[in-house]
Amino acid sequence: MQKVFGIGFHKTGTTTLESVLTDLGYKVCGPKRELLELIKSKKFKNIFKLVEKYDAFEDVPWPLIYKELDDEFPNSKFILTIRSTDKWISSVVKHFGNSKTKMREFIYGVGDPKGNEEIYINRYVSHNESVLSHFKKRPNDLLIIDWSQENDLTRIHEFLNIGLPPNGVPHSNIGDSRKYEHLRKVKANIKVGLKTFIQRLK
Repeated sequence: MQKVFGIGFHKTGTTTLESVLTDLGYKVCGPKRELLELIKSKKFKNIFKLVEKYDAFEDVPWPLIYKELDDEFPNSKFILTIRSTDKWISSVVKHFGNSKTKMREFIYGVGDPKGNEEIYINRYVSHNESVLSHFKKRPNDLLIIDWSQENDLTRIHEFLNIGLPPNGVPHSNIGDSRKYEHLRKVKANIKVGLKTFIQRLK
């Protein structure tokens, strides 16, 4: 089965992506924070051995090494999950607060998002722009998803060329939107999205 890498940062609907891919028949590997030291020492071959055991991947550390994964596993598919910058940083601060981890310190330079919102936002936007730049000549290899804008799984179905699950989009770990029965009922307030990122690349 073709490899599928979710390369959106945490709190962009990565758990929902895992549910969708699982329903589509993929064996999904989620967060693997213990791989941080291998990334720091650039021992990617050890990481690649793990990748061989799964079909799809989401959350950290996969967004951090998408270029290496792209080189090692040609013809793979990449999915960038995004959300409004305001909503993203609000979710990150609400979820992580003053807590620190070595992984977040590696990603952002500081481990705790509260009080360091601007640093986190800059890194988030920079990552998304970098992904778009990397795949700008290969649009068929990258799918960009904002779950607040997805009414069904048609685009994922077309992107992966695989059948749709019978129950539509499974809603996983989406905070205040959990009460909604269908994703189309979520009120979108997107201030920074795909068009903004593309404009910044021009």
